[in-house]
Amino acid sequence: MRYPSVDILRTVAIVVMVLVHFSENLSGYYLPFAGLGAPLFTFLSGASYRLWLNGQERRQVSDEEISKISVRRGLFVFGIGFAFNIFVWLPEDTFNWDVLTFIGAALLLLNLVRRLPLSVAVLIAIMSYLISPVLRALVDFPAYWENGYFECDLTLTEVLTGFLLTGYFPFLPWITYSLTGFVAATLLFSQSQAEKPSIWPTAILGGVLIVAANAMLQLRVYAPATITTYVLTGWSMFPPSMEYMLATIGMALLLFSLSHRYVDQNQELPRDWPLFRLVKTFSRYAFTIYLIHHVVHLWPLWIYGLATGNEATHFWQQAMPTVYALPLGILFLAICYLILRRLDPDERYGMEGWMRWLCD
Repeated sequence: MRYPSVDILRTVAIVVMVLVHFSENLSGYYLPFAGLGAPLFTFLSGASYRLWLNGQERRQVSDEEISKISVRRGLFVFGIGFAFNIFVWLPEDTFNWDVLTFIGAALLLLNLVRRLPLSVAVLIAIMSYLISPVLRALVDFPAYWENGYFECDLTLTEVLTGFLLTGYFPFLPWITYSLTGFVAATLLFSQSQAEKPSIWPTAILGGVLIVAANAMLQLRVYAPATITTYVLTGWSMFPPSMEYMLATIGMALLLFSLSHRYVDQNQELPRDWPLFRLVKTFSRYAFTIYLIHHVVHLWPLWIYGLATGNEATHFWQQAMPTVYALPLGILFLAICYLILRRLDPDERYGMEGWMRWLCD
């Protein structure tokens, strides 16, 4: 069963990421909403897994078969993440631990967590949030980001450290987002059609987290140097600071709860509303769009750099002004929609189709 609220939020996430990447990678300009797409995307990975589980359980698919499909899907996304790093970000970034390798690993953990009491998922999410700053300090996080981007030696220790703590999207603390999405979807989307759990506890929690994050940002001015160095580090995505995580988790919870209440549970909204058709198209192919939009704007950048006798990355963040880069991102999204809307709605294409064919 599809929920328009999830389609809307996934569309928001992929649109934000496309526009941010076109702007940052081509012109070096950071949009005001940079850093908000990935948290929502990873939150929805956990929520979508819970909704997928609900569908499998309604069809009475065996627990063993669910595990097999979950593991195959997790490994598929993890493997595509590595291929993406090599063929899009170039071989030297094979172990940069981008969002796809994280989501693949998260699916493997979610397959284990689904069998446990919900309180265990909550505990793991909280512990991941709390211990990550401590662990980053122990492994000397700044040493991996001396030039403003992640670098590591190709040793087993440094590669594993990158996966767990220091890469672009390390397992800790990003697993907190997927687990929070899984828990929120479990609480809000009941298997029983007769039940409609209240959205207000999760919505209020989301609001409280946003307020708490803002308070932490304000208190940072008065905190001693030790606290500002290791705990209240300000608004940062790399690494994800405690303030950043609280605010973006709160944002995801609030949007997820309110959209479920005022979209999914609103019987007056027509299911064939043009907006619903648009977001369903983007949502169904978010995985594919995420991959293609990198190819479309990065490969020309690398090719042009080499063609002019420079390094492939010579024109990185300086290829064109933002007034050109941003419209290109919008044009890419428009072309994607015009192409994808013509596909058979009963079939799956792109990476989503490959994943279903190979893993289900």
